Amino acid sequence: MAEIRPFRVDVPQERLDDLHRRLRTALWPDELPGVADAYGVPNERVRRLARHWLEFDWRAFEARLNAHPQFVTTIDGEDIHFLHVRSSRPDATPLVLTHGWPGSVVEYLDVIAPLTEPDDDQPAFHVVIPSLPGFGFSGPTRTPGWGRHRTARAWVELMRRLGYRRYGAVGNDGGSMISPEIGRLDDGVIGVHVTQVFSFPSGDPAEFVGLSEADQAALEHLEWFYANKFAFNQLHSQQPQTLAFALADSPVGLLGWNAQLFGESLDDDFVVANVALYWLTGTGGSSIRFYYEDAHHAEPSAGPTTKPLGLAMFAGDFQSIRRFAERDHANIVSWNSYGHEANGSANDAAGHYAAHEAPEVVVADIRRFYAALA
Repeated sequence: MAEIRPFRVDVPQERLDDLHRRLRTALWPDELPGVADAYGVPNERVRRLARHWLEFDWRAFEARLNAHPQFVTTIDGEDIHFLHVRSSRPDATPLVLTHGWPGSVVEYLDVIAPLTEPDDDQPAFHVVIPSLPGFGFSGPTRTPGWGRHRTARAWVELMRRLGYRRYGAVGNDGGSMISPEIGRLDDGVIGVHVTQVFSFPSGDPAEFVGLSEADQAALEHLEWFYANKFAFNQLHSQQPQTLAFALADSPVGLLGWNAQLFGESLDDDFVVANVALYWLTGTGGSSIRFYYEDAHHAEPSAGPTTKPLGLAMFAGDFQSIRRFAERDHANIVSWNSYGHEANGSANDAAGHYAAHEAPEVVVADIRRFYAALA
């Protein structure tokens, strides 16, 4: 079914009332004193976020979403929700922007206006921001296999249905894995812009010879993350349904689980808006299946990607290492690091959700990248 249907967010009041009741009557876990976050997300942080959630104005946020044109279409048997905001400029370049977990379309709301309606001397873009299958208003998936490759194929079909034959692909987190695959599939993709390059050591000792101090530090941080913060990936990849019971029944459980990957520097409104979107759409459990699908339905590598690729990484995120990236991407044309002293950036606090934390920097990097490809 190629029909594209208008969509408007309208959560029933009884869903909001039930949410508030559950938040007010939540049962809280015991916690060892003085251990900070060594055992996981601390009670104090989740309690603070839960109090904020009770005060969070969902209707105002709903209105913010509904200020943008939204649609749903069915692709490969699944409903796909997306925002589609066209620029008034006839020379605008289409972009498809893809989020990951535990993010959502929320992370790109701050870049819509500057991308679509810039000053006259800046390039303009039509933006398409889909909710990943199994996430948010796309609703829970009904079939297995929705990892990066099947999603990339769906996005190619989505852009075709919208009439876009020449476009760019932008991604963060899971979107940074999906977007290069879109470039593999569609000759019409002019370039791929990401905020992370997920290329890691293969185990060959020769790969480590001559690494710069900065790359060695990035590798050490990555090893620390694997050793201390990677449990979510293991569980999602092996037993997502086991965790889904808790995520479906308890908004505080969902809040605690998703908040582990929302850094302390993020504002509470952003964290709560993302978690609320998962809760109110019943996609806490289906969203984490993305990891299982990628782990169990991986497709053979077709060799390095060849579409022009640009990276904008931020100091508050893990740092991609170019030596490893060049093994997987043969045409890296832009590699920018923000928030480091050598770069002279004032955006030291920006991290994994840079489109929200430093939208002006992300927009400027996207503009430069695609202007160079014109």
